Amino acid sequence: MLPENFDKQISHTLLKETAPIVIKLNQISMRYPGKAEAVLALSDVSLTIKQGEFISLIGPSGCGKTTLLRLIADLLQPTSGELTIRDQPPSQARLNREYGFVPQAATLYDWRTVLKNVELPLEIMGLPKAERHKRATELLTLVGLKDFYHKYPWQLSGGMQQRVSIARALSFKPSILLMDEPFGALDEMTRERLNDELLNIWQNTGTTIIFITHSIPEAVFLSSRVVVMSPRPGRISKILPVDLPYPRVFKTREMPRYFELVSQIRENLRELD
Repeated sequence: MLPENFDKQISHTLLKETAPIVIKLNQISMRYPGKAEAVLALSDVSLTIKQGEFISLIGPSGCGKTTLLRLIADLLQPTSGELTIRDQPPSQARLNREYGFVPQAATLYDWRTVLKNVELPLEIMGLPKAERHKRATELLTLVGLKDFYHKYPWQLSGGMQQRVSIARALSFKPSILLMDEPFGALDEMTRERLNDELLNIWQNTGTTIIFITHSIPEAVFLSSRVVVMSPRPGRISKILPVDLPYPRVFKTREMPRYFELVSQIRENLRELD
């Protein structure tokens, strides 16, 4: 878990060379069995991720982004290669509750209020009611939903539901947040607002984030590094450091360097076709 004195005001320049490595992938391959023949989803993927980084995975559909995320989360086991979380196997990291997971759909329980949805992991962990309530209300305030504690998911917009999903994933203070294209179904304006919210959460928690997206501008706006993946079998084609200053704001999207980085990734993806 994160040390108590970890600097909450993360920036690209503050990610020092001495920051500890959290995730190591060494020549990871993943082959799914099939009726006719096995499907090679990932091939020889190697990557290291440091504490406090914001990493986006981008690439064509079917390139293994979600498979890679599920391997890190210990929901799948690689066919070959080595994957460690803080020099331990992913299974131990899962037992240590290192992970928070935000899927594409919010997957909230309609019969539980917003507050009770966020409290659910804490109930399962057996935390006292007062502590559950305190932590859940703090997180809902952080994601801008302090006036919606007692609403039900069906009373919220899609963007608000995703905020609840993020708050729930953060409720037990994971050090790693895994996000599988959480904003893909939202309109552009809502998506941009949630990008801003997510960066605020990241800067205030110091959580290491791995984020899947199909949006090049979104990847550039959010990330400290963008990992570009090739078509199946998925390989890492390019790792692009994003040298835009934090905090990132609306005007960040108007900077010449922002457009340069978007163009670099777009050209790289075109070369992979």
